[in-house]
Amino acid sequence: MADDADTRPDHGDSSSEASPLADLDLWLLFAVTLVGVGNVSSVSPAFPQVVDVFGISRVQVGWVVTAYSLPGILSAPLAGIGADRLGRKRVLVPTLFVFGIAGGACALARTFPVLLGLRAVQGLAAAPLVGLAITIIGDRYEGTRRAAAVGYNATALNVGTAAYPAIGGALAAIAWYVPFALPLLAIPVGAAVAWKLEAPAVDEEATEGFRDYLRKVGERLRDRRVFGLLTVNFGIFILIFGAFLTYVPELLETRFEAASVAAGGVLAAASVSSALVATQIGRLTAWISPRRLIQGSLVIDGVALALMPLAPGVWGVGAASFLYGVAQGLNQPALQTRLTELSSEASRGVILSLNGTILRLGQAVGPLLLGLALVVGTIETVFYAAGGLGLLIGAGAVALLSTN
Repeated sequence: MADDADTRPDHGDSSSEASPLADLDLWLLFAVTLVGVGNVSSVSPAFPQVVDVFGISRVQVGWVVTAYSLPGILSAPLAGIGADRLGRKRVLVPTLFVFGIAGGACALARTFPVLLGLRAVQGLAAAPLVGLAITIIGDRYEGTRRAAAVGYNATALNVGTAAYPAIGGALAAIAWYVPFALPLLAIPVGAAVAWKLEAPAVDEEATEGFRDYLRKVGERLRDRRVFGLLTVNFGIFILIFGAFLTYVPELLETRFEAASVAAGGVLAAASVSSALVATQIGRLTAWISPRRLIQGSLVIDGVALALMPLAPGVWGVGAASFLYGVAQGLNQPALQTRLTELSSEASRGVILSLNGTILRLGQAVGPLLLGLALVVGTIETVFYAAGGLGLLIGAGAVALLSTN
């Protein structure tokens, strides 16, 4: 495996008119993002078969998701620290191999405890992948080209999010274990990253004493803008996992007796609009600051969620879902771009990896928090509460992100 390059690749000239898509290394980072997402949605179509094969309950099968998600709360920031102090590639390449081998081995599991153990190892390696890809993008680009590259990476993520459920469903029709083999794709990606990707050398500031490094990371996290971005994104993930992904299918079934295929189409509408909008982030940030995009997107978030229970039919929920995706296409790349701007090269790895930890916390807390609205009300109450929460988070974004 080649060491990190001695000098920064000359990709950061914000005055250049060349599209970052001309950089072949950027496509390698897109591949990292693609293999790193979807390892819940790609295997979930096989869950009914997993229940039958292993003789477990439908409650127990949820541990396939939990075992994958929980380890990342710890592993993401640890990988970020390693990336800052050892070098991006020296952490990214072995992480890709561990992810691919452990994930592929899940297809060979013949007992449920073994499957859960392998999913936990896979989850440990999965959590840092997207954050490390964005970290390297932040290292390689500056200005509007950085925003454009982050936006394109978000598009790659959304393409994967939209495609993986259908791919997983088709593979599960062959056998329950075939979707679990998809992470094997990470092995050739890891080999290509090791061979071809240029990454900057470790920043001298990060090679100082570990206490000094932690002190400087702490200073970054105490920066109101960085803390505000992470806090706002926690709220965004609560809305995504607590209201949108969890309860939109329930809303469609309860109100319109819609089939699961319709629910999949409605959810996919958000991925499509998010992917399309994310491709324009580079242009938008030339006119509107990332923090303004984040603040405005949260208004769209709240409105879209509140409109869903008012929709006259499945098509109306789909239109609101499309609008919701527009908000995600604005806030995620804008937020990631802003985090890269506010973190030094010496701390960028851990700051962006902490964003992955925030995602998993939102994934855990969101369904429980919005589920309280269902306990005291109806399925419509969930979406009105989520809409109000979105506007509240938007107000918090104005307060927390108001400084330059």
